[in-house]
Amino acid sequence: MKLRFFLSSACILISAVPAFAAEKRVYRIDSLIASQKNGVIQLQAKGAVETGGWTRPRLHVMHGDGRTITVEFLATPPPAGMTVIDALVPVTANVEMKGRATSVHVLADENEMTSQVLH
Repeated sequence: MKLRFFLSSACILISAVPAFAAEKRVYRIDSLIASQKNGVIQLQAKGAVETGGWTRPRLHVMHGDGRTITVEFLATPPPAGMTVIDALVPVTANVEMKGRATSVHVLADENEMTSQVLH
């Protein structure tokens, strides 16, 4: 019984490996909107990646010091060998988080952007 459970668990994990592909910072960030209401900070970032095929853009909170929250703009690149368009492709990500801050600093691969948090 234990062996059957182990084998089925191993099969599930092996089939899920592509879902664990390494995320990378997007190429650039073009705009950032940060607002705060009732203790919830809402972020919207727009930017670009260098090719097509990127998936799951998201904003990853790295740290905050009570005033500024630092965030990475990440996405999952296309698998190696995949045929993709070789052009800048727009990406957008949103996140809501509890907390308070006066500014947000977002990091991309080629640039970074800071915005005041609107109340």
